[in-house]
Amino acid sequence: MGGGVSVQRSVLGFTRYQWLVLFAAWLGWGFDVFDALLFNYVARLCIPSLLGPGTTPQDVTFWTGALTSVLLVGWAVGGIAFGRITDRLGRTRTLLITMLTYALATAACAAAPNLATLVLFRFIASLGIGGEWAAGASLVAETVPEHKRVQAGALLYTAAPAGLFLATFVTDLFTRQLDFLAGNPDLSWRAVFLTGLVPAAVAIAIRLRLKESEAWSPHAARVSLRELFTPALRRRTLGGLGLSAAALVTWWTCNAFIPTIVTFLATDEAAAARGVDVADLRALYATRATAWFNLGGLAGTLLTVPIALHLGRRPMFLAYFAASGAAIATCFGLDLPPDARIPLLFAIGLPVFGIFGAFTFYLPELFPTHLRGTGSGFCYNTGRFVTALGPFLVGGIAQRAQSADEILAILAWVALVPAAAIVFMLAGFGEETRGQRLT
Repeated sequence: MGGGVSVQRSVLGFTRYQWLVLFAAWLGWGFDVFDALLFNYVARLCIPSLLGPGTTPQDVTFWTGALTSVLLVGWAVGGIAFGRITDRLGRTRTLLITMLTYALATAACAAAPNLATLVLFRFIASLGIGGEWAAGASLVAETVPEHKRVQAGALLYTAAPAGLFLATFVTDLFTRQLDFLAGNPDLSWRAVFLTGLVPAAVAIAIRLRLKESEAWSPHAARVSLRELFTPALRRRTLGGLGLSAAALVTWWTCNAFIPTIVTFLATDEAAAARGVDVADLRALYATRATAWFNLGGLAGTLLTVPIALHLGRRPMFLAYFAASGAAIATCFGLDLPPDARIPLLFAIGLPVFGIFGAFTFYLPELFPTHLRGTGSGFCYNTGRFVTALGPFLVGGIAQRAQSADEILAILAWVALVPAAAIVFMLAGFGEETRGQRLT
């Protein structure tokens, strides 16, 4: 399981080739998240541009939720389909195909003449976005040493906060800092989507350096989703699916509406203070809110390592879900000024975002080699069908909201999702895999 290229150890006990595999999967997942979130960051510009005059803030809120739901449905379809392809075609080939798919389709969004075309391109991109995770997670799990799998999985997921930071930086650069673009909103959001081409070049470079996992066999038997529900694997599959769905619903419902929340907060704050420019305050709040949420996610991702190693997987998930519910209820449910509420997004990001650092090592541990990509992709992505309802419903309700307080009151109810996940685990789901070797 060591990659077979070099026995020389490097930092943290990985060989040079194992670091290369980890870095390749890290880039794939980071750009995956980067491309996935670009729309949410430019929605306030591209939706009015494509809908035309008369577009209201409520229209932007509704279509942000609707297109986020479309992305999640495509993500789920792509994750399940490419999960099976990962087991049939191989990890490295699938990694290349998925990265090219989401990179080219995201860049194509820049040329969208109307909202329907944008929806189509976003759906195609989401197929690749959903498929990349299973290929990358399986490749890393099968390449690194057994005793380093948790550390490698957590390190792999630090790419997600990095991808969000990059998306925030690119959006701010093209829509606010570069004068020749900032003065032309219709051009600036298209330039942001064009940056989605970068992963295509990275994908080709990665494929030239990687070889296929030694654990995977091109002569493996044809995989079937039905095998995930045989008596030997049914409880593992349902447990992985339930935990993934709860985490996904919570993350997407919170994160998708951070731009909407800060827009209302900035509008309310500017109305109460004379001489404050709403656009500048909105940009400032958006940058701060995203930074706090991402920093919390990065810290939470790294914390999964000591908790999973010393306490186990089940206690780790229980702790993260409990912290998620408490943080959401506090940040969204209490009456707080913006200067206090925005930093509290760190407390939300830590468990809500950080919990995903565990899925990269936990889900591959649940399934045998010939089903690792299929099972991981199925559990991690099937939950997105349920998740897609979250942004859509919240977006529909928030479309009628007239203030930040109304949207925050709606989002506070999301705290019930991690609470339901705790009940699910107390019912016996969520297999403990600490100390088990990959089969």
